[in-house]
Amino acid sequence: MAKISSFSCGHHVVYPAHGIGKIKAIETQEISGHTLEMFVISFDKDRMTLRLPVAKAKTSGLRPISTSKDMANAINSLKAKTRVRRTMWSRRAQEYETKINSGDPIYLAEVVRELYRSDAQPEQSYSERQVYQNALLRLAGEIAAIDNTDTDKAIEKVEKILEAA
Repeated sequence: MAKISSFSCGHHVVYPAHGIGKIKAIETQEISGHTLEMFVISFDKDRMTLRLPVAKAKTSGLRPISTSKDMANAINSLKAKTRVRRTMWSRRAQEYETKINSGDPIYLAEVVRELYRSDAQPEQSYSERQVYQNALLRLAGEIAAIDNTDTDKAIEKVEKILEAA
């Protein structure tokens, strides 16, 4: 099995702009006369394959999935009290998108916690639901990879924690 730095074929990784993927191969390609080593990363959720130059892995934010301990910290942040934010939605949406695209599970958990609505709470706008779903899917995808389960079970786990909090 090919291995470069801390990334190996068959392992799950987090690419901040797309979420959880799996390294399918490490291949060599010639582009404009230069030979480049490329990670071939498959994102099943989006049915997408990304070819990322190995040299750009660190600067792109590619990282291994979180440890169980790191994910436990993110899950604990789901239990924290949500603070009421009075800023305009457009400004908050920008902040939430930045947090989601960071790929950091604690930031993802914060977005999920702040946008979660129980059945007893008022409806969300369409854009709020979209941002919530995006953050929830990213967080649940990483939990599923760590727990070796599917995303639906991970979503149930997150929502149970939010309901209890």
